[in-house]
Amino acid sequence: MNQKENSRRLPSVNEQIRSSKVRLIDQNENMVGVVSTHEAIQQAKAADLDLVEVSPGSDPPVCRILDFGKYRYEQSKKERANRAKAKVVETKEVRLGRSMKIDQHDVNIRVNQARKFLLDGHKVLIVQNFRGREMMHAQLAHERMQNIIKTLDDVSKVETPPKISGRRETMVLAPDKVKIQQYLAAMQKEEADSQNQEEEEE
Repeated sequence: MNQKENSRRLPSVNEQIRSSKVRLIDQNENMVGVVSTHEAIQQAKAADLDLVEVSPGSDPPVCRILDFGKYRYEQSKKERANRAKAKVVETKEVRLGRSMKIDQHDVNIRVNQARKFLLDGHKVLIVQNFRGREMMHAQLAHERMQNIIKTLDDVSKVETPPKISGRRETMVLAPDKVKIQQYLAAMQKEEADSQNQEEEEE
């Protein structure tokens, strides 16, 4: 968003207010009533605050005396909170190779990738493909899925249990907010303890 677009979203302040009269609410949230804009600005300046047009569509517009810097900060916090609530949860796909022939090191890499997705708030679709006669060893794939569930249990919950469909086995893990909070807190504590230990050794 450029500065011009951002300025259109901000309310008019002090001399930017075009109406000759406003319905004033003072810094103590008392309804003063309709006064001239000039008088309202003078009252705001006397209190070392700003006159902010909070309801420009009213007749006359409603203005409040307040700290505009603090007002912008609070509005920004509300917008960020609303964006966080409206965040779209995506389902990320993590494939365990093209077949059952994938070594544990590569499995670990994909599990770590799944963990990052979960910590970012996304669901994860784990996919194990079968090639040729590998369907005969489906139990090994199922055991691999169960091990992944255990490994990621500290940040997730099973939304769709492992199941075989066609020539692949899939499951869906969803982020568990409570577990993630506990996990992040533990990571922060571990990091702090490590730093303290390094300082003591120095």
